[in-house]
Amino acid sequence: MKSLSFFRLAGSLAAAFLLQLPAAAAPKPNFIFFLIDDLGQRDLGCYGSKFYRTPHLDRMATQGMKFTDAYAACPVCSPTRASIMTGKYPARLHLTDWLPGRADRPDQRLARPLINQQLALEEVTLAEKLKAAGYVTAHVGKWHLGGEGFEPEKQGFDINIAGDHTGTPMSYFAPFGGKGKDGKQRFMRGLEQAPDGEYLTDRLTTEAEKIIAANQDKPFFLYFAHYTVHTPLKAKADTIAKYPQVAGKGGQQTNAIYAAMVESMDDSVGRILKQLDDLKLADHTYVFFTSDNGGLATVEGPSTPSTINAPLREGKGYLYEGGIRVPLLVRGPGIAAGSTTTNAMSSVDYFPTILELAGLPLVESRESKVEGKPVTPTALDPRPSTLDQLDGVSLAPLLKGGPAPAARPLFWHYPHYSNQGGKPGGAIREDDFKLIEFYETGRVELFDLKSGENRNLAEDPAHAARVKAMVGKLDTWRIKTGAQMMQPNPNYHPSPQAASGHITMLGKDADVHGAMLRFEPLPHKNTLGFWVNAADWASWDFEVSKPGKFTMEITYGCGNGSGGSEVEFAVGPQRLMFKVEQTGGFQAFVKRDIGEMTFDQPGRYTLTVKPQSKPGPAVMDLPQVVLKAAK
Repeated sequence: MKSLSFFRLAGSLAAAFLLQLPAAAAPKPNFIFFLIDDLGQRDLGCYGSKFYRTPHLDRMATQGMKFTDAYAACPVCSPTRASIMTGKYPARLHLTDWLPGRADRPDQRLARPLINQQLALEEVTLAEKLKAAGYVTAHVGKWHLGGEGFEPEKQGFDINIAGDHTGTPMSYFAPFGGKGKDGKQRFMRGLEQAPDGEYLTDRLTTEAEKIIAANQDKPFFLYFAHYTVHTPLKAKADTIAKYPQVAGKGGQQTNAIYAAMVESMDDSVGRILKQLDDLKLADHTYVFFTSDNGGLATVEGPSTPSTINAPLREGKGYLYEGGIRVPLLVRGPGIAAGSTTTNAMSSVDYFPTILELAGLPLVESRESKVEGKPVTPTALDPRPSTLDQLDGVSLAPLLKGGPAPAARPLFWHYPHYSNQGGKPGGAIREDDFKLIEFYETGRVELFDLKSGENRNLAEDPAHAARVKAMVGKLDTWRIKTGAQMMQPNPNYHPSPQAASGHITMLGKDADVHGAMLRFEPLPHKNTLGFWVNAADWASWDFEVSKPGKFTMEITYGCGNGSGGSEVEFAVGPQRLMFKVEQTGGFQAFVKRDIGEMTFDQPGRYTLTVKPQSKPGPAVMDLPQVVLKAAK
């Protein structure tokens, strides 16, 4: 029988041997990236919504970090998605509008530039970087970055469920199919066998769960890009029934169908987070949750507007905060529970952030990923595309409790007219100030975001130096990134004369001048409003093809206590004066003939509308002016 001292010695030797062995390598972290379509920042309870129900996301906010100032790189979808995949601004990619984009129209001063119709295969994507590092890469949901030959499988994804060139789901209820332009029946990829009547958000979640379960022993990157909450607004009847059918009120979220879609989206996130817990994957999985642009706040079809982004201004399709500020929640190892940051970030930052969290370098050879060929220019893009052109910065140190990235400006370039009424322009945010430059007229707006986007400070002498500097930085950035600019539209015909002889000038087409006056596209308004400064004024270009005498008819509204303003309507030397009367409300519109004008020659003219006095709080709301041809 061996002595006790022998066993003690053996144990000591074994312990010493084990101490010399290398520690077991920590597993590579997994990544789940939720990208929601058209979700506004204020659509979550943790961001202030009192109408929508998002308990799972609200809980996620307590488990990780919430960003108050997160931005999409574009106010519409495809460009933001491209920025996520590449870490580059849409301007650099020459992909600045939703695909395929909106055709030019005669009422637009400028013609859009020719954009890439897909994410170029030359671009190195986040999925490709992770795949090369041994990750299983899966795409579930909306792609909208190119069709045949440019699908997720061509951009680094091992698995693709439901991703193709389309930006709108064929159906929110199974069978998820429809007829293509060739008349042939087609189905959403990977969803051909879904049970009839199943809700798309639920089906995609089930597919995502399958992918996680099958790859729980491997590092994985799941890019879960829901089609929801994009139009057409469709939701499960029993979920809609949970929400009161409330008549629309200005500045309030009331859409029950949209609320039901948000709830189903929240349930989807909850299912995935629970699965991570059940499989004991949560402690080495980073979960990102964000949106591709601001919430849809304009009327587009039945049951819309989808949401209200107040107090943020406007929504999808606009360079104002409602169009580009988005929710962002991140949880994962090393991220302090319940933390919040006001650090301003852009969707170009996800690429370097995730790579750093994965322990991967950003350095990339200049060899093309396409058939091993050297990087070469393309017809649309004469610049070589390499990772040394990254625009994003890593937020990994910030997420783990370290310092925020060094102060830097954020940029936007949108040389297009949006479906929602937004006009082409560029923007820069620097510290708490944001400047928007509109390409049609060169108008510049400057806002102190601490106070919102109600008062334009650009003409305030106290901010003259700031305006000059920010305009200069925006212009330099456009040159640096090779941003494509618009050109004059050779077919431009503003407010043309109709067959009836009448000329209609709509509020949405006006050029606004001053600090507060704006076009308000929100539901039931559709008017020039916020006319609280007497120095603010509006103008329209219009065309006369059949000269003659015209009666000027205005449609206006004026709230109690704001009557009495004297307003001049002028075209060249012709002047008409109008004294504004109260109508019972600024959206209580009435029509008034205010006088006659004569145009002896065909051609283009400019109407200016300028207050001469303003005794009350506001001048009026003005949705349209019509020049009615004499009979």
